[in-house]
Amino acid sequence: MNYTTLPNTDLKVSTICLGTMTFGNQNSEAEAHDQLDYAFEHGINFLDTAEMYPIGGNAQIFGDTERFMGTWINKIGKNQRDKIIVATKIAGPNRGMDYIRKPLDFSKKSIHEAVELSLKNLQIDCIDLYQMHWPERVMNMFGQRGVSKIDTQWQENFFEVLTVYDGLIKEGKIKHIGVSNENPYGVMKFISESEKHNLPRIATIQNPYSLLNRLFEVGLSEICMRENIGLMAYSPLAFSFLTGKHLNGILPNSRLGLFPQFTRYSSENCLKATQLYYQLAQDNGLTLTQMALAFVNQQDFVTSTIIGATSLEQLSENIAAFDVTLSPEIIAQINKIQELIPNPAP
Repeated sequence: MNYTTLPNTDLKVSTICLGTMTFGNQNSEAEAHDQLDYAFEHGINFLDTAEMYPIGGNAQIFGDTERFMGTWINKIGKNQRDKIIVATKIAGPNRGMDYIRKPLDFSKKSIHEAVELSLKNLQIDCIDLYQMHWPERVMNMFGQRGVSKIDTQWQENFFEVLTVYDGLIKEGKIKHIGVSNENPYGVMKFISESEKHNLPRIATIQNPYSLLNRLFEVGLSEICMRENIGLMAYSPLAFSFLTGKHLNGILPNSRLGLFPQFTRYSSENCLKATQLYYQLAQDNGLTLTQMALAFVNQQDFVTSTIIGATSLEQLSENIAAFDVTLSPEIIAQINKIQELIPNPAP
């Protein structure tokens, strides 16, 4: 396993991060513990979750992912706590999830409530990396290619949010902060406000990045490399689409089959591009999974790649894929496909 340090922190993390959003819906508590055990045994020390998980959530299972992680952390014992880096996220508005909290915003009250609940669920005293799951303001994310107008209802509050986090860091409730599903405007505003007022600086950004979505390369990649912010790349396998298993139709018991509302990777162009990537992998003696994960892992601006699985077999295959290095020739062929069908899953 390879390790790196999260920018501007002392947190040494594995370059593979275990995503956990299936825990509590697609995976039982016992299965979640098996995955966590397997990942830890294979050198993964970086775990990512969120208060809103599991996916496909509702009021009955809200918070189960963090709770399952918490029982595992309690099982391995306090002497192992310092060996794992725990990242979680606060949910923002505009998602129809009133069962989480009212209102869903980044006010001082909401942030404190969310942090306290996550600490309780995870059975820990301090969160290593606390992230904002998506911005408060309306913007182009989750498959939306653009916005027709600026959100005039939202009031800029970068300074206020950072001030709240500053207090929580001083209280010892969180160590570092990050953003998720952000764009260049939000990242630069957080950076400028932290520098101007000597407030906590964002260490990471968690955004989608895969063969089907390389939008991060435009704008955000330069910011991250120049401002020393680490990308935690999520959905590197595009909700399993980049395993190739959906090329003949969406499998009914898969994530895409169980949650048809997640349409980011279901377009005709996603299918066309995936077919081309699949053939390229086959021509070079690789599985599509290997090629897709190796591509993400080789990018200079990627700090850690988040992988998720619903079985130990999938998890084992995903971890092994990080031993693959793509040749310049394969990268060149990947880029030709990207030019032909650019970013079909924004």
